[in-house]
Amino acid sequence: MKKRLSTCLFTAGLAGAPLAGAYDLPALNLGLTSFMDGGLPAGGGWYLQQYFQNYSANHLRDQDGKDLGLPKHEIDYQLWLTQLSYLSDLRLGNGSLGLNMVLPVLTRMKVDDGLDNLALKGQGGVGDLLIGPFIQFDPVMGPDGPRFVQRIELQVNLPTGEYDRDRDINPGNNAWSFNPYWAATYWFTPKWTASVRAHYLYNGKNDEPVRSLGDIDDVQAGQALHANFTTEYAVTEHLRLGINGYWLKQISDTRFDGHDVAGRREKVWAIGPGVMYSFSPHDHLFANAYFEQDVENRPEGSRLQVRYVHHF
Repeated sequence: MKKRLSTCLFTAGLAGAPLAGAYDLPALNLGLTSFMDGGLPAGGGWYLQQYFQNYSANHLRDQDGKDLGLPKHEIDYQLWLTQLSYLSDLRLGNGSLGLNMVLPVLTRMKVDDGLDNLALKGQGGVGDLLIGPFIQFDPVMGPDGPRFVQRIELQVNLPTGEYDRDRDINPGNNAWSFNPYWAATYWFTPKWTASVRAHYLYNGKNDEPVRSLGDIDDVQAGQALHANFTTEYAVTEHLRLGINGYWLKQISDTRFDGHDVAGRREKVWAIGPGVMYSFSPHDHLFANAYFEQDVENRPEGSRLQVRYVHHF
């Protein structure tokens, strides 16, 4: 039971910030970004974004979508994440080059398996650094304003966070990953838009896997696809309301010592309401709620995501 729990209990998809844990996949951008995602809101220069996320789950699902055999299935955490972005004047074709840097901090972690956490141990702390060079393409304009804008980013997660192989849940992954994405926003009308951010994930090897995985020398999480999707409407000059969601599907098996291990692929999707308030062209506040569905090999719960964007 302990070995199964250590590999099936946690990485609840923390925003864009990796959090190593008992699940194979690193934490991902599941719902971190939402409305108007295809372009930066105020052009070139520096941006500071501060995120807060609260996640609560009371189901721990197995490969068949059923609860694991535990007295309790409770996971609660809080995450603070800081993102610094720069959009330069350097041009490549019809786009401008930029760079994103993201650092997460896991400030609160509570796990209750009903067994005094004998099956699972964890810790908070500073997570892995995320760096992503990107190209922001110029918007396609229509008679009433922008019609379409997009961005491509080559995002890399570096194994710089805190990690202890005697703990099943760590802020750091102890493995690098490559997580590029394409983000786009389309204007149906000047007030109504839809956005998507689509990621591909490739994971490197962790050559010091948590001890509860058993007598293995390395573990390599499987490849995955995941996406955020939103649509929203400007009800006033400053206020936008809409619907937001995310989707994740692992597409290849995790490998122990170079060998595929079946029955460990993760999947989830979620949907919920969202709001965006623009204080000015340089300051924006987002709040998004998500309720997870059709979960396999992951916790199933809900998350609240708040983000503040400031352009200098």
